[in-house]
Amino acid sequence: MKRTASIEIGLNAAIVSVRDGQPHVLVTREGDQWDALPYGPFTPLDHRTLDSGLRDWVREQSGLELGYVEQLYTFGDRGRHARQGDAGPHIVSVGYLALIGEDPQAAHEGTSFGRWYAYLPWEDWRSGKPDILTQEIEPRLKHWATRHNLDETRIEALTRQERLRIWFAIGRDAHWDEEKVLERYELLYEAGLVAEAKRDGREATSDWDDFPQLGRPMRFDHRRILATAISRLRGKLKYRPVIFELLTDSFTLFELQKTVEAISGHHLHKQNFRRLVENGGLVEPTGDVSTQTGGRPAKLFRFRREVLMERPSIGVRMKAGRN
Repeated sequence: MKRTASIEIGLNAAIVSVRDGQPHVLVTREGDQWDALPYGPFTPLDHRTLDSGLRDWVREQSGLELGYVEQLYTFGDRGRHARQGDAGPHIVSVGYLALIGEDPQAAHEGTSFGRWYAYLPWEDWRSGKPDILTQEIEPRLKHWATRHNLDETRIEALTRQERLRIWFAIGRDAHWDEEKVLERYELLYEAGLVAEAKRDGREATSDWDDFPQLGRPMRFDHRRILATAISRLRGKLKYRPVIFELLTDSFTLFELQKTVEAISGHHLHKQNFRRLVENGGLVEPTGDVSTQTGGRPAKLFRFRREVLMERPSIGVRMKAGRN
C-alpha cells in the first residue's frame, strides 16, 4: 500500500525595487534566522485566488500594496523544506514576481529591502567579472566537474563540463548568458557549494573542507525562487516594457539606463542606449527637467504607452558596453 502525505500550498513573492541604481528585494527577518521572501499558506476559505492570497500576505507582513504581479513557477521538490524523518505536510510553493516603481519603505518591523546581489553576487557584472567567480566559484566547479558522479542512477543530457561552459562561461570562447541565473544557482547547489545544500544534508558538501560563503543564504527554497525571478525579469526586459514598472511616472534617461543596468547586471554604452531607446519610440519628453542630477538640468521623459498598440514585442534589447 502506497503511503500518502498531506500537501500545503505556500505563496512566495520576490518583490523587486530599484533604488539608487541598486536592485533590491523585500525580505523578512526573524531573529537570527536566514532572510526569507514574504510568504504564507494559501487558505481557500480566506483567499478567493492564489493572487489575492499573496497580496494579503504581503500586506500583512510588510504593509505594502502590490501593483504589477505575475506568477513565476511552482516549486514542488521534496527535500528542500523537509528534514530527515519529517512526516509533516509537503509544501508546494507558488512563486511570484512583483515590481514596485516608487521608493518603498517596508512599513512593518522585521521586513526590509535587501540588495539582491548580496544573495547572488556572481550575477553582478556592472564593474566587470566578479572576483567571486574567478577566486572561488570557477576553481571549485572545475574540481567538481572532474570528480566521479556519486549518483549513478542520474542521467544527464549534458556533461558537467558542458554545463559549466553553458551556464558559467567556463571554457574558451564561452559566453556569459545573463538569463541563466536559476541554472547557475542550481548547479552550485548540486555541487554542494551553497549553504542551503549543507543545511539540506546534500552529500556533495562533504567534498569541501573549507566550505565557501557564496552570497547570503535564504530560508527554505527562497534563494532558488529569487534566482527564478531574476531570470524571468532579465529575459522579459528584451520583449516587454516591464522596466517602466520600476520607475516613477517621469524619469531621466540616465535613471532609465541605471535601472536597466541594475536588473541586467551589465554596464551599457551610454550613447548607444539613448539612441536605441529614443529611436525605438519607448519614451517621450514630458517638457520638464530635473534639477536633482548634480549637474546640468536633465530632460524628463515618460513611458510612451501608445507603443503597446503599435507592435507586439517591445523591450530594451541592449548589449554590454563601455562609456
